[in-house]
Amino acid sequence: MIKVPAKYFKTSASRRSILKGLGAAAIGISLAPGKYSAWAAEEPKLNFYNWDTYIGEETLPGFTDATGIDVNMSLFATNDELFAKLRAGNPGYDVIVPGSEFVQRMIEAKLLEPLDHSKIPNIKNIAPEFMTDAPFDPGRKFSLPYTWLVIGIGYRKSKVDGVPDSWKWLFDSDKYKGKITVMSDASELFRNCFKYLGGSLNDASTELLQKAEAMLTKQKPNIKAFHEDNGQDLLLSGEVDLAMEYNGDIAQIMTEDDDVDFVVPKEGAMKQQDTLAIPKGAPHPENALKFINYIFEPEVGAEISKTILYPSPNAAAVALMPEDYRNNSVIFPPADIMAKCEWPNYLGPEFSRLLEEAMTRLRAS
Repeated sequence: MIKVPAKYFKTSASRRSILKGLGAAAIGISLAPGKYSAWAAEEPKLNFYNWDTYIGEETLPGFTDATGIDVNMSLFATNDELFAKLRAGNPGYDVIVPGSEFVQRMIEAKLLEPLDHSKIPNIKNIAPEFMTDAPFDPGRKFSLPYTWLVIGIGYRKSKVDGVPDSWKWLFDSDKYKGKITVMSDASELFRNCFKYLGGSLNDASTELLQKAEAMLTKQKPNIKAFHEDNGQDLLLSGEVDLAMEYNGDIAQIMTEDDDVDFVVPKEGAMKQQDTLAIPKGAPHPENALKFINYIFEPEVGAEISKTILYPSPNAAAVALMPEDYRNNSVIFPPADIMAKCEWPNYLGPEFSRLLEEAMTRLRAS
């Protein structure tokens, strides 16, 4: 488990898997004292709302050492939880980590503060494609990329016949009956089905949704579990042999079990970004900008990546990482496959309702 000192935690929740035995040694972080002190002075506090196990071991203590700002980190389990809490009124968070689809929703709901890029000079370290390819936040006015990720299939090599390089293995086959787990999130599950059925995951047609629901209803007897983002744990324990999961989560357990591998299906899949943003009403907005800038320090970004094993958009940080990270095809899937993947757009409240209703019917069937 990531051992961030207890003083940085305010609550406890779960989304990312617990990192068992990664032994991720911190990259030495050496920043000049007072480097950030020229900015506007605020109360030396920061309230950070993050996913579980999604920060470097030394990130928060290092920021406090560099700035004198104490960090309180609270944890949320789903984007829906994050969105609902902020829509009810910001209870005091300064920096949040929403997924890209929810950035778009939060912009539309006026829940985010615009970012002053002039106060984030380390923005120069972000790979250019992540600044230009962000349809959910054109111009990156409200969010900056923290990590990126893609959904695919984690599998146990000794238990399956070949490489499961199609969504068919999970969505449309009884060959591995009872040894399959898929995501319980309606958007992630159904919209990847859209890719398998030859559509776009941003197709909001009711016809495609009905077709996907019929296929998954037929497949349900073969599915062991609709998991709550713990597919990697089910795969690691041997309860399933095929798991719909994020590449970073599978990369984590591959450090423990060399019988596990990961593939992005040939039809393409949903890719996502987790981002750094400042919510409306943040009590310490200047400290928030300092923190975001700190995250994009090359050494800081590398220490985070070494711990969580998700692909980083911080090109300067990636350059500091070892070769087995930079050349890992699970962390960084092949470009020809990624070209078939899509960022999810927010398709509006009506289609979100239809997705949730379809998921409710599926689980009850």
